[in-house]
Amino acid sequence: MHRRQLIMLAIAGAMVGFATQAVRTEEHNDPALIKAMGDAKVTLQQGLAAAAAKGQPISAKFEIEDGKLQLSVYTAKDGKFSEVIVDHVTGKVTKSEDITGGEDLAAAKTQSAAMAKTKLDLESAVEKAVAQAGGVGSARPVSVFPGVKAGHAVANVTLIVGQQFKTIDQPID
Repeated sequence: MHRRQLIMLAIAGAMVGFATQAVRTEEHNDPALIKAMGDAKVTLQQGLAAAAAKGQPISAKFEIEDGKLQLSVYTAKDGKFSEVIVDHVTGKVTKSEDITGGEDLAAAKTQSAAMAKTKLDLESAVEKAVAQAGGVGSARPVSVFPGVKAGHAVANVTLIVGQQFKTIDQPID
C-alpha cells in the first residue's frame, strides 16, 4: 500500500473508534438500560459463551432495541463477522446475522484486529473487571469492547455499580 492509503486507513479506523465510543457512552447514560437489566437472567459472560458456538466473540453488549432489552454479541469466524442475539432470559442463541457492511462491519473489523493481539478472552476480561469493581454482588457487566491503548490490548468493560455506570479498561494482552 502506498503511504497515503495507509494514512487514510488509519484515520478511518480512528474515526470508527471515536464513533463507537460515542455510541457506547450514549447508550450507557440511559437509565432505561439500568432498569431493563433487572429483567436479564443471563450474564454478559454467559452470552459470550453461548455466542462462541457461532465464532470467536469480539464484543458484546446489552442494549435497548425497539424498546426491549437485547444481548448482542459480535463474532468472527474464518474472516467473516456475525451479530449473534442471545436471549437475555434463557441464554440461548435466538438469531445470527452476517455483518456485511456499513459501520457494523467497520466496528467488527476493528474489534477483530484488537482481539488478534490478546492472550485473554473477553469472558475472562469481564470476570476480572467484575472482581476489580467489588465482585458479582455489587457489579453487573453491561458491555465489553476490545481496543488498543498505548500499544496494548485492553477490554473496555462497562458495569452497572449500584445505579451508575462504571467503565474499566482491563488489560488482555
